[in-house]
Amino acid sequence: MTLDAWDEIRTAYQVARLGTVSGAADVLGVHHATVIRHIDALERRLGAKLFQRHARGYTPTEAGRDLLSTAQRTEEQLNQLVSRIKGLGDTVSGELIVTSISGIAELLTPIFRSFVEAHPGVTIKHISDMRLFRLDFGEAHVAIRAGAQPEDPDYVVRPLVRMKWAMYAAPDYVAAHGRPAGTDDFARHRFVGPVDPESRAPFNRWMRTHVPDAAIVHRTSEPEANLAAVRGGLGIGFLRTSEAATAGLVEVMPTQADWDTPLWIVTHVDLHRTLKVQSFLTVLKQAAANWACT
Repeated sequence: MTLDAWDEIRTAYQVARLGTVSGAADVLGVHHATVIRHIDALERRLGAKLFQRHARGYTPTEAGRDLLSTAQRTEEQLNQLVSRIKGLGDTVSGELIVTSISGIAELLTPIFRSFVEAHPGVTIKHISDMRLFRLDFGEAHVAIRAGAQPEDPDYVVRPLVRMKWAMYAAPDYVAAHGRPAGTDDFARHRFVGPVDPESRAPFNRWMRTHVPDAAIVHRTSEPEANLAAVRGGLGIGFLRTSEAATAGLVEVMPTQADWDTPLWIVTHVDLHRTLKVQSFLTVLKQAAANWACT
């Protein structure tokens, strides 16, 4: 395949992904006429229609979908290669992509600050999301994951900390409804729970087993919203013990070991020993030893 052909396929991939010529042109940094020329040239080269043109944009044909599924995999592999090459230098500089679970930004921010102050040539991209990013596709250099230990054979996995969780309520909720006498008493109480019914967090799995679904009167998708709901008296909810300690809340049940959430540091084997990743892991581990969450 010539470079010209790859340029045309890459253009077609962006058109299929975004659905419009103008969107593809913006992403690729070219004129929209260049996008149209690439599509026309590729269709002539292959002798097949790749798109149906209509007033709202471009829709891939069956032949287009076949070609573009391969183009997507190729694009991902090239991005992975570029990310690995950039991480193999002998200097601590460039972009460092860190993904983590939501709700720990306040713990990570001082670490990021220390790291960029020590290495001013670094730009940190922090992605806080419950999605599992593909380290093998170069989507991140370092991932901080919760729950069961990741088992991908291409990943280097190390324990970070165990975060303690407990059940809390606002003082006015306790004044009005009291504390649960036990799990058998849950049906008469109100609870704050997760939006995702399949949440992997250990305490949410415990909640699915012990709290009646009808008793969960408020559901949230973000830790900050969960804290706000509990503080606002909407119901009983799970919070990190270190977070609740400063929020003036009432612990309504003794904490249980099976509510703890282990955090893991995950890196790809190809990048684990690079200077940039190792430098960041050193700062991360030192700071995590002082986190008030174990």
